[in-house]
Amino acid sequence: MNKKFSRAAIAAALTAIATLTLTACAMPFMLGGSSTGVDGDQNAADVMFVEMMIPHHRQAVEMAEMILAKDGVDDEVIALAEQIRAAQDPEIVLMEGWLDDWGLPSMDDDMGGMEGMDHGGSGGMDGMMSDDQMAELASADAATGSRLFLELMIEHHEGAIVSAQEVIDDGSDPDVRTLAEQIVASQTAEIVTMRELLAR
Repeated sequence: MNKKFSRAAIAAALTAIATLTLTACAMPFMLGGSSTGVDGDQNAADVMFVEMMIPHHRQAVEMAEMILAKDGVDDEVIALAEQIRAAQDPEIVLMEGWLDDWGLPSMDDDMGGMEGMDHGGSGGMDGMMSDDQMAELASADAATGSRLFLELMIEHHEGAIVSAQEVIDDGSDPDVRTLAEQIVASQTAEIVTMRELLAR
């Protein structure tokens, strides 16, 4: 009687261990096939959006700082550039924090910042400026630079809005979705402002 009970108990224990082992082995593949350590709130669309939006935001901040460094720029253009920098700098910090929380490398570790990124090609997010465009903006005088800044930033914002809308549609993390919705709203409004400034 005792032998039968012991064998049954051992068999049950082995079955439970086997089940737990199989479950544990399968866990990394329950996130869209990813074993990156990202928790269950994120999917591949969320991760890609954050990884691409960080260098995209950094470039926007760099563009803003270029126009702010010029003398004789219109006050409204200066105000817009300051607004863009003030909005996107904290968003960069937020997204870098998410990568850290998700156990993923920072964009500096993973990509060396923006260096080497295909700014104007298919390898980067929509709206990224090429090195030549950035150099042209940096070297332009106040009047030409203001016009270039507005034209290029409209294109830059439009690319961000496309990517934000994609993660709103395809992502699963509520915090990422909230940021994406904020980007769509704020940058759509800024595009309206920039077009009005250009029309003048």
